[in-house]
Amino acid sequence: MNHDSLTIGVRHEPGYVLITAAGEIGVFTVARLREDLFTLAGDGRPVIAGLDRVTFPGAAGLGALAGAARRAAARGTSLHVVCARPQGRQLLWLAGLDRTLRLARTLAEALQALPATPGPGGPARPGGTARPGPVRR
Repeated sequence: MNHDSLTIGVRHEPGYVLITAAGEIGVFTVARLREDLFTLAGDGRPVIAGLDRVTFPGAAGLGALAGAARRAAARGTSLHVVCARPQGRQLLWLAGLDRTLRLARTLAEALQALPATPGPGGPARPGGTARPGPVRR
């Protein structure tokens, strides 16, 4: 069994940070994801987590997302999750995470939900629109 089956990428963009994950988020792999999410969520810039290539988020992965969403909110920013797969979106909904983070089907949709005003971490994203709460679909 491969216990290191999660690939994580981080890209810093003007006005937000994109973190992508591919593979399985389980008890053996969640620590790296949790550490990256918490660090990024504490920087004061919106975080977009691309999870379309996650095959299994597991309870540990859902917990990491919930914790990162709380940390981001406490620092005046937000966590956006990009997930087009219906099963993944349903799991996030069943876990109640649709109330604490912002769900989007595409990166473009997540970018539209970012605030247009500059945050402590960088310049405004041109053409952005503020959304007061989670995007529910």
